[in-house]
Amino acid sequence: MDRRTSAILCHLLRNVAGLSSTKIVDVKEVVAMFLHVLAHDVKNRVIQREFVRSDETVSRHFNIVLLVVLRVYEELIKRLVPNRLGMFNGMYIKVNVPAGDRPTFRTRKGEIATNVLRVCDTKEDALSQENGLQVPKEYYYLCDAGYPNTEGFLTSYRGKRYHLQEWRGAANAPTNAKEYFNMKHSSARNVIERAFGVLKGRWVILRGKSYYPLQVQCRTILACALLHNLINREMTYCEDVDDMDEGDSTYATTTASEDIHYIETTNEWSQWRDDLAELMFTDWQLRNA
Repeated sequence: MDRRTSAILCHLLRNVAGLSSTKIVDVKEVVAMFLHVLAHDVKNRVIQREFVRSDETVSRHFNIVLLVVLRVYEELIKRLVPNRLGMFNGMYIKVNVPAGDRPTFRTRKGEIATNVLRVCDTKEDALSQENGLQVPKEYYYLCDAGYPNTEGFLTSYRGKRYHLQEWRGAANAPTNAKEYFNMKHSSARNVIERAFGVLKGRWVILRGKSYYPLQVQCRTILACALLHNLINREMTYCEDVDDMDEGDSTYATTTASEDIHYIETTNEWSQWRDDLAELMFTDWQLRNA
């Protein structure tokens, strides 16, 4: 985060969320301490030494800034343009929970983590919808094969090559419609995979084992996503984020009654995916004939 973006953040927290300086520390310093913890995953004693502050001051102001960052949620969250969808996927983030709760949070790899469902657009911004994850008719999210292939959620074909590195070289070109569909699906979904990588790259606290209470950890995850959006919005160039075209911003609107409210695998949607795959593959063959 550059100085300009940091100043914008301080302005938001001061004027929108009500964060104020005290006789001991000012807004800029407490925000700097907070960002340092998120970006480097350092413990309180490191902040105490670098900012010459007491343990109580560091701990108290970390929680204060965390709460005020969440208060500017409406300023920093990326709202979906009507009928304009993106990609979503899950991401495991390690958490610290009481021993009795560990079975609930244990992953298939044996780690204690929470599964964060994140939605983003082609600019890799975290997205939010007021009424939850509702999908307009005739639109869909791209998601991996771990999700059901159902109306509004277009998954890849299981049992077929998928990852981009598997298609490199002329000898590895797709040989049928399902393989070609998976290749294009993987290419499009690479945005969400990269977004996760950028998010964790910026905020190292999301990569390590957390020692905060679970409620603080959940708040921290959301705060990192909000600050991620702020950086994407205010910093026109960033080494770890490429500028990507969002496409046409003009979309038709639908009414709430046309949203998809239930998720259930259907033969009709599977057939629609098959037809789409055949159409894409045929078009690709004609263009390369």
